[in-house]
Amino acid sequence: MHPLNLHHLRLFRAVATDGTLTGAARRLNLSQSALSTQIKALEAVLGHDLFERRGRGLVLTEAGRIALDHAEAIFRTADDLTATLREVGRSRRALRVGALATLSRNFQMQFLRPLIGRADVDVVIQSGSQAELLRALDALALDVVLTNLAPAREAESPWLVHRLAEQPVSLVGTRARLGPSPRPVAEVLATLPLVLPGPGTALRAAFDAVVARQDILPMIAAEADDMAMLRLLAREDAGVAVLPTIVVQDELATGLLVEAGRLEGMRETFYAVTRERRFPNPLLGPLLAVVG
Repeated sequence: MHPLNLHHLRLFRAVATDGTLTGAARRLNLSQSALSTQIKALEAVLGHDLFERRGRGLVLTEAGRIALDHAEAIFRTADDLTATLREVGRSRRALRVGALATLSRNFQMQFLRPLIGRADVDVVIQSGSQAELLRALDALALDVVLTNLAPAREAESPWLVHRLAEQPVSLVGTRARLGPSPRPVAEVLATLPLVLPGPGTALRAAFDAVVARQDILPMIAAEADDMAMLRLLAREDAGVAVLPTIVVQDELATGLLVEAGRLEGMRETFYAVTRERRFPNPLLGPLLAVVG
């Protein structure tokens, strides 16, 4: 059995990406005949045709799709190895963090605080949607994704989901809105305008269940998916906001906002998602060990 030639595998990936021998050969600075010869050599080693011609282009056969999946995994591992071992001995190391765009900034800072200001660490933060961030994590462009949405952990999934913290959910507003004396939570829910997490969020679903159990029809003043926007709406006295306490910890400490009460049965869970890797970033270990 002939050993697999990784150079041939790299050329195969280029052809699969381009869809034509002509275009791939031009990008690789090879003649089309030379590229075709080397693809045929790979097919001979694997014992299967990897492409079939359709019109002027090439499409992957079933064997070709399997080969491409393995090729991508091989080259991701190689890139991971190179990036990891090149860091050995360097004075600074990077931690690439993806954060769900709507996630609490206070929580992000709490997670990253042990690394902030360290002369030997470069923290790179990228925000985006869950799907965008998980794609970047899968491609090894990120080391960890911070989210409040736990991804599905299926049999073939590469994700490792770490539960970091569980925070209470509060009713928070200005003193002018809530008045000088404490009021029952049910009364606040029934009589004051509310600023709520957007429909479709887990937090909103939990809130809807709470008011349904108490047979309360809430007055909705505003809705937002972004925790930072919920905080700002509460500060502007748009209504009493429903949000995790950590989001407004600074405003509560200074008295800019006050807590009317906590919603029983509602908690916000924060997760760190990593990918199975042979060379995980060593900066992550101490951060993931701290569970709030």
